[in-house]
Amino acid sequence: MREEEKSPVRGGAGISRRTFAIGAVGSVAMLGLGAVKLVGAESVVRPPGAQDENAFLAACIHCERCREVCPRHAIKPATLESGLLNLRTPEMDYHRGWCDFCESAESGEPLCVRACPTHALRLPGLPASEHVRLGMAVINTDWCLAFQAMGCHECVDACTFEAMGVNDDGTPYVIEDACNGCGACEHACVSLSSGSISVGATDRAIVIVPAEGEVLHG
Repeated sequence: MREEEKSPVRGGAGISRRTFAIGAVGSVAMLGLGAVKLVGAESVVRPPGAQDENAFLAACIHCERCREVCPRHAIKPATLESGLLNLRTPEMDYHRGWCDFCESAESGEPLCVRACPTHALRLPGLPASEHVRLGMAVINTDWCLAFQAMGCHECVDACTFEAMGVNDDGTPYVIEDACNGCGACEHACVSLSSGSISVGATDRAIVIVPAEGEVLHG
C-alpha cells in the first residue's frame, strides 16, 4: 500500500494526492459533459482580504489554512456547486459561524489573513471590519418571522456593528452603509428551525449575499 494511502487524514479535511488527482480528472470530465460549470451560477462570499476575485483565484493554492485557523469556524471549502474554478477555495459558512474579523487578536488582523501563505487574502487597511465588506445582509420578508408579526429580532440583537434597526411596526431592516457582511445576523436567524415560516423556504430569512470584496474606506 502506498504511503499516501496509509497516511491518516489530518483535521478531517485533507485528501491524498491520488484522491485529488482522481477528483480533478473526474471534474474535468464532468465539465466537458456539461454536468459541472466552470463558474457557479452565484458568487460566493469570501473571507476578509479577498478584495479582487481574479487576483484571489490566481493566488489561492487551496491549502485551507484560513479555514483551519478561523476561531468561529466560519470558513469552509467551496464545492462543485460553486463551479470548478472555485472548488475547494474558501468561502464563508454563516450556518456554522460568523466573522468578527478577529478584532480581539493582538495584531488586530484577521487570523485567516495572517495564515495565508500566498497573500491571496490581503487587507486594504485595519481594522478590517471598517475597511472590508464581505457581503450585504438581505432580508426575505416572506420568510422572516417578524414580518409575520411574531416579534422575532434575533438578527438585530446579534448584529455587533450597528448595521440593523427595527421599524415602528417591529420589522427589521438593514442599514446598508454600516453592513460589512459579518454574518452574525444570518447565523442567529431562527426562521428555518421555527417551523413557522412560509412553505417552500430553503434558507434563513436573512442571508449575506456577495459584495465582491468591496472596500468600505480608503
